[in-house]
Amino acid sequence: MTNDPGPIGSANIGAASVIFDSDGRVLLVKHTYGHFNGEIPGGVALPDEAPSVAAQRELHEETTIVLPEGELSGVYYDRRHRFGPMIHFAFRYLTTGQLRALAVPPEISDVGWFELDALPGPMSDFTELRIRDGLTSGVAYRVVEPRMWRS
Repeated sequence: MTNDPGPIGSANIGAASVIFDSDGRVLLVKHTYGHFNGEIPGGVALPDEAPSVAAQRELHEETTIVLPEGELSGVYYDRRHRFGPMIHFAFRYLTTGQLRALAVPPEISDVGWFELDALPGPMSDFTELRIRDGLTSGVAYRVVEPRMWRS
């Protein structure tokens, strides 16, 4: 008998963009559902869609911004996601120009640039973790615990 757990099985793929402007602010969207939370732009990948492409698509769908592929900043395993086991990919973008983001209803009610010491609530610790990981070089690999929320 072996301790090998075998294949992970079917896991959903999530992808998101952590975008910083030249002033060090991060781009966040506000959802119109769930916790009505501040979040980095992102969502679930389509079948056979690469995570980097999913992040680009979700960014455009939520904010109208089109950017080239970002740099991988984090991979996160979330076994307790509401959609079932999920592997999240976060991609870092450091922009030097002015990006004009627009909220795209019905999913997104607002979008804006925020100072890192003035992030809006409600926000999950997972969102804050991906923002922090986006600030560092390299790729973070983490297991996600159930979300904690702050107002």
